[in-house]
Amino acid sequence: MDEDGAPDNPGSVLYQVPIRTGQKDNTNLSVGFSATWSRPLDKKLQKLCKDAAAANINLMQQVNANKRLDFEIARLKNCGELMKAGIRFTPGTQYSKICADVQVKGVNFMVPHIHSIPSTNASDLGLPIETGEMKK
Repeated sequence: MDEDGAPDNPGSVLYQVPIRTGQKDNTNLSVGFSATWSRPLDKKLQKLCKDAAAANINLMQQVNANKRLDFEIARLKNCGELMKAGIRFTPGTQYSKICADVQVKGVNFMVPHIHSIPSTNASDLGLPIETGEMKK
């Protein structure tokens, strides 16, 4: 500082003091492994957790099965109503497969049945009956 009390070189380094730290360059390579084994102290809680997980999985599977059943019933109903109305996809097209397994009685499925045909005589038909040899 000068006699005026202001620093001569503000912001610059005025001096350096060497300090010994003992720090040196170091390279290290190590290999190791770790293993842990744990045993639950309360097996009741572990069993409850497994039972709850199994119940939750069963519930999700049942919900999925219910949704699939709802879908199939809706498909059956809609395809059947459309077939009754005479509306269907052209056979062989991409969407004709949607209703391919739906059967509507009297529309695209006939119940197996038998018709009885009464036997009739020629006289019942009002035709003349000829017997004997044919005339030449």
